[in-house]
Amino acid sequence: MDKLIIQGGAKLKGSVKISGAKNAALPCMAAAILAEGKHTLHRLPHVADIKTMAKLLDYIGISVSLDHASTLNHSKEYKAEAPYDIVKTMRASSLVLGPMLARFGSARVSLPGGCAIGARPLNLHLKALEAMGAKINLEEGYINAEAKRLKGAMIHFDNTTVTGTENIMMAATLADGTTVLENAAREPEVEDLANYLIKMGAHIEGAGTDRITIEGVKELRPADHTIIADRIEAGTIACAAAITGGKITIEDCDPKFIEALLLKLQEAGCTCDIENTSRFTVHGPRRLKAVDVTTAPYPGFATDLQAQFMACMTVADGTSVIAETIFENRFMHTQELVRLGADIKVDGRTAIIKGVDKLIGAQVMATDLRASASLVIAGLAANGQTEVQRIYHLDRGYEGLDKKLVELGAEIQRVH
Repeated sequence: MDKLIIQGGAKLKGSVKISGAKNAALPCMAAAILAEGKHTLHRLPHVADIKTMAKLLDYIGISVSLDHASTLNHSKEYKAEAPYDIVKTMRASSLVLGPMLARFGSARVSLPGGCAIGARPLNLHLKALEAMGAKINLEEGYINAEAKRLKGAMIHFDNTTVTGTENIMMAATLADGTTVLENAAREPEVEDLANYLIKMGAHIEGAGTDRITIEGVKELRPADHTIIADRIEAGTIACAAAITGGKITIEDCDPKFIEALLLKLQEAGCTCDIENTSRFTVHGPRRLKAVDVTTAPYPGFATDLQAQFMACMTVADGTSVIAETIFENRFMHTQELVRLGADIKVDGRTAIIKGVDKLIGAQVMATDLRASASLVIAGLAANGQTEVQRIYHLDRGYEGLDKKLVELGAEIQRVH
């Protein structure tokens, strides 16, 4: 099992190109189920979750070539099933439910696994599919769904759900009639999926707003599409610049994707220079100032950047309060940050961070994808050596993050 050895203290400088977004690529890969033929997706990140989705699609009957221009090609035989052995490592596997049901008339999908950051139930997905005429039952850990043809419906999500919005939007593209999604997720990844579906011939309006309208069509066609930038990778690297007092130019990512983070970094004393829609620079101060953050659905402060920002606040001047409103169990990284010398008190979904003068290197263990990134960021600023174990979490969602940080001046060694 790999681990990272980090020698802290280096100010990161230089420029970095951001990879394609894992959270946009996964639903786009699932969308290929909807149309027979050869699809081409550009800028797929080479991360473990993408390989898992490729394995799942191959099981269903869609061969995937994971090159820089990745191709997804249908076979003549399909299995409308997502087995536990594949699904157990990745929650996003549930994204095949809507496309399979719409395309094949049935779907059998194992209840998913993935990061243990709190409950992310599929009840909103299932409730919406039932409103569209699907018959669903849960049996032996599997979702069994049937519908000869889904019917358009008015769907109101009780809570904003990204994967739920994506799943039902995909299912609705082949439904009879019009489907309206209210309280839909507004994330850039949802809009990117809609753009891909539109290239496939879908009729979708309102993606990027909280009301999306989908007019079902009889069939879709394969398409070529380029995945958007990974805003969470961009935000993670921006936090690395902030905590080290470095200066990093981030390329190939629209700064508006992480505007909420950039505003908080500026409030904390960073300089953020935006050159255009694909290039911006973050310059960290000698010492950050403590600021408060509350996570929220897009365009609010992303829950996927909460752990990384908390790492920055551990060495900020003053006391900051971070409130986590999305997932109820997303403070597991706090105990590992405390091992590095951080002063953090957690009360339910609120963390109070009193900035310390310095962190001290230690052995720490990643508990989930974004927690692993927070420990790497903290290690960059810590005195001495930090050893981050269980970095398979990091590799699930970041394409060569340690290599990119090394190119910016970090002292990081990956040990097998």
